[in-house]
Amino acid sequence: MTTTQATAAADLKALAEQAGRDLEDASALEILRWAVDTFGEGFCVTSSMEDAVVAHLASRVRPGVDVVFLDTGYHFEETIGTRDAVDAVMDVNVITLTPRQTVAEQDAEYGPKLHDRDPDLCCALRKVKPLEEGLTRYGAWATGLRRDESPTRANTPVVGWDEKRQKVKVSPIARWTQDDVDAYVAEHGVLTNPLLMDGYTSVGCAPCTRRVLEGEDARAGRWAGRAKTECGLHG
Repeated sequence: MTTTQATAAADLKALAEQAGRDLEDASALEILRWAVDTFGEGFCVTSSMEDAVVAHLASRVRPGVDVVFLDTGYHFEETIGTRDAVDAVMDVNVITLTPRQTVAEQDAEYGPKLHDRDPDLCCALRKVKPLEEGLTRYGAWATGLRRDESPTRANTPVVGWDEKRQKVKVSPIARWTQDDVDAYVAEHGVLTNPLLMDGYTSVGCAPCTRRVLEGEDARAGRWAGRAKTECGLHG
């Protein structure tokens, strides 16, 4: 990184941290309005297609907003179907990112079922790297992270700094609860992944996601039985 790049990154980091303080009590739409006004076409939404809440919110602020989706090659059919439905009926521009290798190519190089043997490497190859490459053109990206999802997300700022990618990271519904999400979905008829009605409360890749048991937190079905709690996109 050059001195000029380092200075620009420091300025953006300061901007993000100040916005995080200023917008802590703002509505999701106000937070997204700040992001759109600040970054314009340099702002996008990322979505796992668990639901389209943040994409819907962003489309109200900026119709045609870019919605970035990672197709890992391991998604449930329902997830791909949700992506296609969002692309068809919402005023957004869905951009699908894919890893450099197909699942078959990865199996040939690393052996089958890498997700069972080294889930961190699998996530790095199929999620983290493709997202880093896909976000190159953007200065800020929005996520659907919420503080109530798990202890690892309890301190999520509404606007923060993504040190790994040197970008501003916006989490407009960080302060929302699941009840808030459900109410928004019901009020606006927002598309959701059918698996949410079948015992799943967090939807990731099929080999590493199971239904959640009563009393478990929302992300307990991800990498169950492992110490792993995040794929690397958010921590």
